[in-house]
Amino acid sequence: MDDRGVKFAIVIVGLMMLIIAALAYPQGMTARQIIDKVNGLMNPKTVHAKMKMTIITSSGKKRTFLYESFTKDKGEKNLIRYLEPKRLRGQAILMLNNANDIWIYFPRTKRVRKLATHAKKRKMEGSDFSYEDMGSGEVFIKEYIPKRLKDERIKKHNCYKIELTRREGSDASYSRIIMWVDKKSFVPIVVDYYDEKNPDLRLKRLILSDIRIIDGIPTPMKMVMHNLLDNTQTTVEYIEVKYNVKLNDSLFTERGLRG
Repeated sequence: MDDRGVKFAIVIVGLMMLIIAALAYPQGMTARQIIDKVNGLMNPKTVHAKMKMTIITSSGKKRTFLYESFTKDKGEKNLIRYLEPKRLRGQAILMLNNANDIWIYFPRTKRVRKLATHAKKRKMEGSDFSYEDMGSGEVFIKEYIPKRLKDERIKKHNCYKIELTRREGSDASYSRIIMWVDKKSFVPIVVDYYDEKNPDLRLKRLILSDIRIIDGIPTPMKMVMHNLLDNTQTTVEYIEVKYNVKLNDSLFTERGLRG
């Protein structure tokens, strides 16, 4: 083969490698770019919502809650106030600093209790969502290192598949997280959570569905968390949701917690 033939072969090989890379990573997006998009979508500046939570126990018993939720500063500040059932009406939870600081207000005693920092890993009101799941804000960005895996189709969505590995020294609840992100909307369709100490033990699977455009933002109206160890599940559904509304900082204080 002469010099021209060698150069031509090199060009062909180079083009083939580019085509393979393009097929493996369409649009050339890195894992960090994808997670940044997901984070921006899931953590708008402010959110005001009315939500329904349904817990199904391992025995099949149902518990239902209705609450109002206020979120500010891209998820860094969260306030949840229960509306139903009657026994919980007025009870409220304030989560600041990405759920590292948690207070609960009990209307019957009119007292506020501050939880210990490690409480963020506990179940919220007996659900399959932890306080950290509900109020962690930009945890995907701050506490995990992203890696892009091979794209997959799941739940009829063409998805980017991202592995998030907990940063060294982080106290985040999960050793790693696997996330399937819809390529069109950048909404996570399925999220798998792995044990804090055993990265091979899958604890929970979150499935998001019924994606609607609300105030210009793709929004999963239904989220179901399956606890794979306890055989329980918790569904959270938006009844109403508004983005980028004006929320005063005084709402996210002990006085605001009391209502």
